[in-house]
Amino acid sequence: MSNHLDQLREELDQVNIKILELINERGRLVKEIGDIKTSQGMKAYDPVREREMLNHIVEQHEGPFEYSTIEHLFKEIFKAAKELQEDDYQKTLLVSREKKPTDTVVNVGDVSVGNGQSQFVMGPCSVESQAQVDTVAKSVKEQGVNILRGGAFKPRTSPYDFQGLGEEGLKILRNSGDRYGLKVVSEITNPKDIEVGSQYLDIIQIGARNMQNFDLLKEAGKVNKPILLKRGLAATINEFMNAAEYIVSQGNSDLILCERGIRTYETATRNTLDITAVPVLKQETHLPVMVDVTHSTGRRDLLLPAAKAALAVGADGVMAEVHPDPAVALSDSQQQMDIPTFEYFMEQLKQPNVTAHNI
Repeated sequence: MSNHLDQLREELDQVNIKILELINERGRLVKEIGDIKTSQGMKAYDPVREREMLNHIVEQHEGPFEYSTIEHLFKEIFKAAKELQEDDYQKTLLVSREKKPTDTVVNVGDVSVGNGQSQFVMGPCSVESQAQVDTVAKSVKEQGVNILRGGAFKPRTSPYDFQGLGEEGLKILRNSGDRYGLKVVSEITNPKDIEVGSQYLDIIQIGARNMQNFDLLKEAGKVNKPILLKRGLAATINEFMNAAEYIVSQGNSDLILCERGIRTYETATRNTLDITAVPVLKQETHLPVMVDVTHSTGRRDLLLPAAKAALAVGADGVMAEVHPDPAVALSDSQQQMDIPTFEYFMEQLKQPNVTAHNI
């Protein structure tokens, strides 16, 4: 009896190996099919074809398992094959770490992002006046920050909210940048404004609400300016990487990714800061990654701990908002720092133990 049991177990082991070999052979065929589909611009996943295969398998089934069990098993095999195709596709992306193992360093004049030194992007949510931006720029410069931000074109949820000063706002930002020796960044929301943005800005930002504005991404990919691309409100990392691919595929590889929080069921913060997106993006792409702590938290009291967390997990820099008098700001007054708070914020972040390089 014992010998018979051992024999059956040996046969079972052999069958397991045969199944493994067939699954691997199936994986090879699936990858080959995926390569052909990719070269022809076809979608990898075909639900009609999957249903046809399942029906064919069930029709041939005569064994001891329930039909539903067989269908479930093969659905899992199909799912694994689909993931295999997706992994292969990710490796072909120009932004992929597989494509370029070394880190990309984005040089903005004499300022570098992604070279191991933390960079900070600070300034008001909206450009409101020359005096307002100058006040912030002066403080930003004094704190050793190299990049000044400010919104000139403001995509707002409500059509009745302040929409920004447009080109006049870009002029104001440029004036302050030149006066205090700062690089300037602002969001461009319309493809036709990329050209005018290039005249005033050192870095062109594409905001969360425009992450999948593909015409805008393509135009951004054609200019000789660094781009800061923010993750969409409900975008997966895969979607974020593909949005970045739109820009790089047009020839512009000077691209900085920015995690700015995603929309979840949580209401304690404006958004939910996906802090693990930073190491994931650093592993999956060769691009520098920053974190916008203002929009991800929406709370002044959380800006400092969120910024420390961002630097601790390897972010290349932090973005936050500063206003001379947040109480009278024309947008997002509750989440902007005043000058003294900003100075304390920077003082704490300059401590050597908050960066990933010292942990």
